[in-house]
Order: sequence, then C-alpha cells, then structure tokens
Amino acid sequence: MGQASNKKRIEANQAMAICHSIRTSPRKLNLVAQSVRGLNVEKAVAELSFSKKRIANVVLNVLNSAVANAENNNNLNIDKLYVSEAYVGKGLVMKRMHARGRGRAARVLKPFSNLTIVLTERGE
Repeated sequence: MGQASNKKRIEANQAMAICHSIRTSPRKLNLVAQSVRGLNVEKAVAELSFSKKRIANVVLNVLNSAVANAENNNNLNIDKLYVSEAYVGKGLVMKRMHARGRGRAARVLKPFSNLTIVLTERGE
C-alpha cells in the first residue's frame, strides 16, 4: 500500500544543487545558466566570476554548492567535473499595483525563478 518511491533523479557519477525562489525572471537567469552549460567547473567558475550580470553571483553560489555536494556526498573527483545540465524553471509571481493617472492602477508582475545545476564526472 501507499505511494511508490520516486526514482533517483541523478546517477552515481552526478551531483546536483537546486535553488528555489531566485528574485529574477527565468528569461534573465537562463542567459547566465546558458553560458556555463557544458563547461568544466573551473571554466564555469571563471565565467561567472567575471560576468557583469547581477544574477551571476547567485548562479556561482549554486555551482559551488553542487561542487561541495559532489565532493562530500558522492565522493567525486572535482577536477573531472563538468556542468552537464543547468536549467531554469518558473517560480511564483508577486503581483503588485502601480498608481497611474486618473485614479487608475497598473499591475506590476515580479517573477521568481528556480535553478538546478547537475554536475557529472568525466570517465576516462
């Protein structure tokens, strides 16, 4: 009886980190996530460190968290890691009102997003 257990999302040679409710739109966050997809961890850290985008600091923190998960939880070699997946999802949307002329109001949407980074160890 009861619910069947969920399948593992990642394999034995992978590590993952998720960050929920990042205060930026998914479209802007995806530009930064796209710049690190497929890169080695060292190159990805360098790319994010020198990026001019404000949200790159949050992506760098999530990447560092995934590296720490790989090292401590999965015993992976951090020199062989690369970013196999970096994907962005929609979060909640704050709805606010902005005063307009003649007593009217305009809706202001403030979106949040979710970020998932999956690191994989290269087998040689």
